[in-house]
Amino acid sequence: MNLYTPLKKFFGFTKFKGLQEQVINSIVANNNTFVIMPTGGGKSLCYQLPALMAEGTAIVVSPLIALMKNQVDAIRGISEHNGVAHVLNSSLNKTEINQVKEDINSGITKLLYVAPESLVKEEHVVFLRTQKISFVAIDEAHCISEWGHDFRPEYRNLKHIIKAIDNVPVICLTATATEKVQEDILKTLGIPEANRFKASFNRPNLFYEVRPKTDEVEKDIIRFVKQRMGKSGIIYCLSRKKVEQVAQVLQVNGIKAVPYHAGLDAKTRVKHQDMFLMENCDVVVATIAFGMGIDKPDVRFVIHHDIPKSLESYYQETGRAGRDDGEGYCLAFYAYKDIEKLEKFMASKPLAEQEIGHALLQEVVGYAETSMNRRKYLLHYFGEEFDAETGDGADMDDNSRNPKKKHEAKEDVKLILNVIKDTLQKYKAKEIVNTIVGKENALLTSHKTHLQPFFGSGKEKSSLYWMALIRQILVFSLIKKEIEQYGVVKLTEKGAKYLLKPTSFMMTEDHSYDEGDDNSIITNSKSSRGVADEKLVKILRDLRKRVASNHGVPPFAVFQDPSLDDMALKYPITLAELSTVHGVGEGKARKFGKEFTKLISDYVADNDILRPDDLIVKSTGINSGLKLFIIQNTDKKLPLIDIAKSKGLEMSRLVKEMETIIFSGTKLNINYSLDDLLDEDQQEEIYDYFMDAESDDIELALEEFDGDYDEEELRLMRIKFINEVAN
Repeated sequence: MNLYTPLKKFFGFTKFKGLQEQVINSIVANNNTFVIMPTGGGKSLCYQLPALMAEGTAIVVSPLIALMKNQVDAIRGISEHNGVAHVLNSSLNKTEINQVKEDINSGITKLLYVAPESLVKEEHVVFLRTQKISFVAIDEAHCISEWGHDFRPEYRNLKHIIKAIDNVPVICLTATATEKVQEDILKTLGIPEANRFKASFNRPNLFYEVRPKTDEVEKDIIRFVKQRMGKSGIIYCLSRKKVEQVAQVLQVNGIKAVPYHAGLDAKTRVKHQDMFLMENCDVVVATIAFGMGIDKPDVRFVIHHDIPKSLESYYQETGRAGRDDGEGYCLAFYAYKDIEKLEKFMASKPLAEQEIGHALLQEVVGYAETSMNRRKYLLHYFGEEFDAETGDGADMDDNSRNPKKKHEAKEDVKLILNVIKDTLQKYKAKEIVNTIVGKENALLTSHKTHLQPFFGSGKEKSSLYWMALIRQILVFSLIKKEIEQYGVVKLTEKGAKYLLKPTSFMMTEDHSYDEGDDNSIITNSKSSRGVADEKLVKILRDLRKRVASNHGVPPFAVFQDPSLDDMALKYPITLAELSTVHGVGEGKARKFGKEFTKLISDYVADNDILRPDDLIVKSTGINSGLKLFIIQNTDKKLPLIDIAKSKGLEMSRLVKEMETIIFSGTKLNINYSLDDLLDEDQQEEIYDYFMDAESDDIELALEEFDGDYDEEELRLMRIKFINEVAN
C-alpha cells in the first residue's frame, strides 16, 4: 500500500524514520503488533497515521493526562476538524463527554485517547461497543508488566476490556522493555503471535557519566549547570522534599529552575511544564512524575541527583536528552547508601514484589559500578549487542574516556566465598566483612565466629575494600542477597562452581562509594568533581602548619583538609570569598584568613590562573534558622537532649549541626553540658589528646582510648576543644 501520500498529506513528511513504515504496514493489515522503539524514535506516528487512514475510531490507551493533551493538540493542528482527536478521562464534564460521543458517532473522531481507568467504566464500554473501532493502541505498554519500571495494576485488565468492546487488532508500544517484560506484556494481552518490531536502543549522541555522590552534590550540580547556562535540562530526584530543596538552591544561585512533582496542584504542574516547554525556565527539578511524553527536542542534559530504581527508568529518563540528535549529557550521582535506602523502603512490600525490586536494583548497582563501556552494559541489558570498539557512540561515556584501573582479585574472591560458606550462609554483607577483617560484635560472638580460624583472615585490607569487592561479585552473580531473610548473603550455583574451579577476577579500583563525605571519595577520573590544584594544596598545608604553630594549636583546628581542597578549587582572594569555602564561616575567615587569601592571591598572579567566577554557591538558608536556634539555646544553657527533642532531631544529628557551626568558626559554649557528662580529669585527658593529635578523626580517637569514652563524648569534647583553641 502507498503510505507516502497520506504521510505527506497529514504530517508533511516525505520519508519514514527507522521501522515506522514496516510497523504501519503491519497495523494496516490488521495484525496484532508489538513495537519497541527508544524514546524519540517516532512511536506515536506508528498508530496516528493508520488511525487517520482507517475507517472508524482508534482507541489509544495512555497513562498520563498531560501526555494525551499534548498528542490531541498536535493531531488537531493537522486537521480542519477539532473533533479529529479527543480525550476521554476524568477531567471532562457531562457536556464535554456528550460532545466526544457525538463526534465519534458521526465518524469525525479518528483517535480517542483514554486512560485505562476510564476505559473500565461500564457506560463507556457500552457506548464503544456500538461504534466502529479500527484498532486499540496501548502506549507505554511496559505499564502492563510488573517487571516494568512503571507498573500500573489497572493495565493488567486491558485484555478483557478490549474483548468486551470488539475483537480488533491490538498495537502495543513501549520505549523500554527487557526480554522478560516483552514476554510478560504479550502473555498478559493474550497476543503471543503479534508481529514484533524492535528498533536499536542505541542513542549515540548521549554521553553517559556516573560520579560519586558526596555531601557537596548540590554544588557539583550548580557548577555543571552554570557551565551550560541557557541550555535546557532536567534534574531527577527520588523525593518531593529533595525536588523542592534542589530547585530552591538553584534559584538562589541565579539559575532559572522550577520544581515538578505530584504534590503540587495540577495548575502549578501545568504552569511549570509550560514554562519549561516555552523556555521561560531552563531547568526542571522533578520526581519521575515528570517527563512521560514531554516532547522537547533540545533537552541538553539530564541529571540524576538520586540513582533510579531500575535501568529501565534510567534509560527512559536519560532518553529525554538530545532528541534532536544534538548534544545530550546524562550525569548520575551515585552513593551505595542510596541503594540501601531503596532496599529499606522495599522491606515492607510483599515478597514477590521485593524479589523483583532487588533484582532490578542489582542491575542499577552493576551499571553504576561497572568499569566497562556504559553503552555496552545498557544495551546488553536490553538484549542488544554493542561493539565497544567500533560501535556508534563507542567513546561517549566516562569509562571509555577515563578507563579505571583493575587488579587481579582471584584469591580475595575465594576468601569471601569461603567465609560465606564456612559461616553457613547466615550473615549479611556487613557481618561477612567484620568476620574477614576480624572486628568482633555481639552477633559474631554469639555464633562463636570470632573463634574460627578464618576470623580476621583479610585484616590487612580495609572494610571498604572488602565491601566494594562483595558488591562486584554480587553483580557477577557469584553470590546473591536472600529475599526471605532480608539481606543475608548466599552463594549461587555459579559461586559454588567458582570455588571448585577459580578463574581470574579483575576487580575495578574505583571510587570508594560507601561514604557520602569528601574525605572518603578517592577519585581517579578527570571527569569527577572539579580537581583541586595539588601544587596549591601543598603550599596551603605548609602555611596551615606555620599558622597553627604560631597560635599553638594543631593544624586541623585552623582549617580542615576538605577546606584546603576547596580553596585550591575556588582560589578565594578576599575574606568574603573565603567564607564561602567548604567548612569556613565568617568567624574563621576573620581569625585565620588574611595570610591564606594573600598567599592564594600571589599564587594566582604568579601562575596566570583564570579564577572561576561562578563557584560561589549560596546556601538557601534552610539550616540557618536551626543553627541560630542551637546557638541561642546553648547560650541559655538548655540541656542538649531538650534542644534536640524540641526540633525533632536525633542526638547524633544535633551533634553534627553543632560541629558545622564550630568548624565554620562560630563560638558555641557547651561546657555546662560536658560538666554533667565527664569529670575534670576526663575532660583534660581528651583535651590533651586533641592538642597533640595529628588529626581530629574520631575513629582514631576511639582507637586511642580503646572503649574508655564513647563516640558522642569524644565528639562533644572536640567541639569544646575547637571552640576554645580555634574560634
